[in-house]
Amino acid sequence: MKIIAIEEHWNSVSIRDALDRLPDEARDESVAFNTMGDNQARLEDIGQGRIEAMDAAGIDVSILSVVTPATQALPAREAVALARDANDEATDAVRAHPARLRAFATLPTGDPQSAAAELERCATRLGHVGAMLHGRTGARPLDDPAYDDLLATAARLRLPIFIHPQIPSNELRDAAYRGLDPLVDLGLATFGWGWHLDAGLSALRLILRGTFDRHPDLQLVLGHWGEMLLFWMDRADSLSGIAKHLERRVSDYIRTNMHITSSGMLQERLLRHTLDFTAADRVLFSTDYPFHRPDAAAVGQFFDAIPDPADRSRIAAGNAEALFHLA
Repeated sequence: MKIIAIEEHWNSVSIRDALDRLPDEARDESVAFNTMGDNQARLEDIGQGRIEAMDAAGIDVSILSVVTPATQALPAREAVALARDANDEATDAVRAHPARLRAFATLPTGDPQSAAAELERCATRLGHVGAMLHGRTGARPLDDPAYDDLLATAARLRLPIFIHPQIPSNELRDAAYRGLDPLVDLGLATFGWGWHLDAGLSALRLILRGTFDRHPDLQLVLGHWGEMLLFWMDRADSLSGIAKHLERRVSDYIRTNMHITSSGMLQERLLRHTLDFTAADRVLFSTDYPFHRPDAAAVGQFFDAIPDPADRSRIAAGNAEALFHLA
């Protein structure tokens, strides 16, 4: 059975160095996770070492994406140049391994118009199959009108946008995520809670802003089984009663404009819950490499738990092939 993994991270050395040079007040502290163990070496290898890691997990195709926060924490002018270079570097990796790799665009969202232009370039000249965005940029949320041209470009090009978590703002961290042990503070603001709440909120705000009424062809991907949004969908749907400007209910947009991926959390109960709220053709597979590294046995066990062979094939590869035009 063919397996396509869609949230498989890498990092540009130039982006890593630029993030390291930021002053403390502008740094994303979660980049510390990128250097734990051998993560940094694995992130920066999108050559033969990456192919060997895929083989060990039984993965046929990986879609590469620059790890959070990519260029979104950088000054706009610097982000424009570094995003372009990273996209070219990812393209070189794909061309070296055309049967095994694809890439998401990295976008300099500090300059919304440049981000839209770079997405166009990545689609029409580089062959990237979508883009990964990390929610807000500074204090500006992804649903801000400044990004409507970018979202319109993605919709027109039929390029899905993967909304990946990033750390909450310092203001929100002061209010809700600090005051414990510093390492616990960081964990609470990232993998333990804050990352996922932030990403799910970005998607929900896009719905409430009327984004999908303006751009019905826009498709989003949410990792980590929907970044809490599916698990709270019944309650979020109650917003439909007061969001009178929307053409449909909140849950309708979730079911028709969003896709859900596993991000290495290969628990059968999470898959079952996801399928309670959305269809099998909306579910994708990913390992969140290198932060999760399931071996081929664990990946096989996950797919064996899907009783319907057709659903198993869709989730393993068919849905990704259709959404990202990989066939």
